[in-house]
Amino acid sequence: MREIQFREALREAMSEEMRRDKNVFLMGEEVAEYNGAYKVSQGMLDEFGPERIIDTPIAELGFAGLGVGAAMNGLRPIIEFMTFNFSLVAIDQIINSAAKMYAMSGGAYSVPIVFRGPTGNAGQLGATHSSNFENWFANTPGLKVIVPSNPYDAKGLMKSAIRDPDPVIFMESEVMYSDKGEVPEGEYLLPIGVADIKRKGKDVTVISFGKMMKVALEAAEEMAKLGVDCEVIDLRTVRPIDYATCLESVKKTNRVVIVEEANPLAAISSELTYHFQRYAFDYLDSPVIRVNSMDIPLSYAPTYIEATLPNVKRTVEAIKKVTYRS
Repeated sequence: MREIQFREALREAMSEEMRRDKNVFLMGEEVAEYNGAYKVSQGMLDEFGPERIIDTPIAELGFAGLGVGAAMNGLRPIIEFMTFNFSLVAIDQIINSAAKMYAMSGGAYSVPIVFRGPTGNAGQLGATHSSNFENWFANTPGLKVIVPSNPYDAKGLMKSAIRDPDPVIFMESEVMYSDKGEVPEGEYLLPIGVADIKRKGKDVTVISFGKMMKVALEAAEEMAKLGVDCEVIDLRTVRPIDYATCLESVKKTNRVVIVEEANPLAAISSELTYHFQRYAFDYLDSPVIRVNSMDIPLSYAPTYIEATLPNVKRTVEAIKKVTYRS
């Protein structure tokens, strides 16, 4: 099977859906003439023209609102944010318009729109360019929230997101756009809300999503050297969460570590921890441990970044604790 970059997988997904459905269009800052800030939309302007690949001013509130209105009138917009940190400017349109319109209109208006772009840190970009808002958006009824970890999942989930009748938040990572992975030539779609077991094991369940999957999988490899067999689950979507797959794994391994880049308060890992103590309490042989970013804004200094973010060392320590090896 061929290997392509994460950005190429996204581009293929969007291009295939635009060829399939003339109502799909892409809009955002630098998506057209510049070929995308991260070259995700490279070449799409040449194929689809300026009416469907649309450059915007630096005005997220405006073009997000334009997209919501277009979706209500039968089009299928893909709205690119240069980073989801900038989506805060447009959050009223996302939460008070896109997410709530179907309910407020009594089902008269659906809003088939995808808001996509990078989330989380990408190195030394400072606190205002390094936030994780997956849990913010996942807290909103009416939205679906996807955070893929590899090119295969990115393409299959993007195609499903574009076809979905509801608004979808599709969160990527700047540091993953060049990652390569196997992606089949033919068309395929992945269902929204279904987790994937990336590594089977019997001793401890490690759950993550997005680029933190690299940390989870590397930590699992390190623990294998110590004779600990980790089962690693990629949530892929954080609204809806595939609780069933996670619960079945925890009931098998009796231990769980959750790795998440977001700050700890009211995080996705908090929700999962509650769910396990509520529905798998009698199966747990140790307390659930979360590995999150430290509860501070991310600094610019590389030494602080290293100390703040989840990493393999902290994850290995957590796995040792739940397996009583530390």
